[in-house]
Amino acid sequence: MHDSTAVEVNQLTKQFKGATAVHPLNFEVHAHEIFGFLGPNGAGKTTTMRMLAGLLEPSSGDGYIHGKSIKNHPLEAKQQLAYLPDKPDIYPKLTGWEFLQFIASVFKLDKNIWIEHAKRLLHRFDLTESAGRLMETYSHGMKQKIALTGALIHQPSVIFLDEPTVGLDPKSSRDLRAILRETAADGTAVFFSTHMLDVADQLCDRVGIIHRGRLLQTGTPEALKQEHASHAGGSLEDVFLRMTEQHETEGPEGEVP
Repeated sequence: MHDSTAVEVNQLTKQFKGATAVHPLNFEVHAHEIFGFLGPNGAGKTTTMRMLAGLLEPSSGDGYIHGKSIKNHPLEAKQQLAYLPDKPDIYPKLTGWEFLQFIASVFKLDKNIWIEHAKRLLHRFDLTESAGRLMETYSHGMKQKIALTGALIHQPSVIFLDEPTVGLDPKSSRDLRAILRETAADGTAVFFSTHMLDVADQLCDRVGIIHRGRLLQTGTPEALKQEHASHAGGSLEDVFLRMTEQHETEGPEGEVP
């Protein structure tokens, strides 16, 4: 039996100047779940996530965050989510702590609650000693971690992460995976895109494979590997490569272009 539906995608579509970037998508992500969105560059991952985060208007269809439409009730939907792009915007002339104070003020968080939560996250990411420094002095990995801290500080029920492990050193990447597991265990739906299939295989409860704007299949990594065992190797990467290469060859409707 699934946990409650945190994200519902219903015929979500995006066109740019007559070209379809994302064909109608239908899937769900549940509370307590880590869902990996897998696809090559240009597959439609970021476009989909930006639509669901309320940053890009869909051409048709809709998405729901705990039942709140991103089209009809955008404010209510956005209050429940966080979105971290692959190149997060930070304010170089603010210290890490000032950045977190700013995020807390935007969400009107209770001071006693957010400060304790922020301290725990800073400690978890080894940023406690760096929090008083200007963010322009941070390395790329440190900027990723402070941005993630800001995304998690209001304890969203859904978090969208676009390629969150890019630029992280092995320890930071491991810490991030641990944080995401803890976040999901607390009830948050974690939706992230990645091209690092070994990370998805180890971390995700379910994955969705998208190619050329079309969702090819969803399922647990283990189920997908078993289903395609006779045609692909034993890894999620083998399954991914087989499915995307087959889609390239056959075309979107199974016809050779």
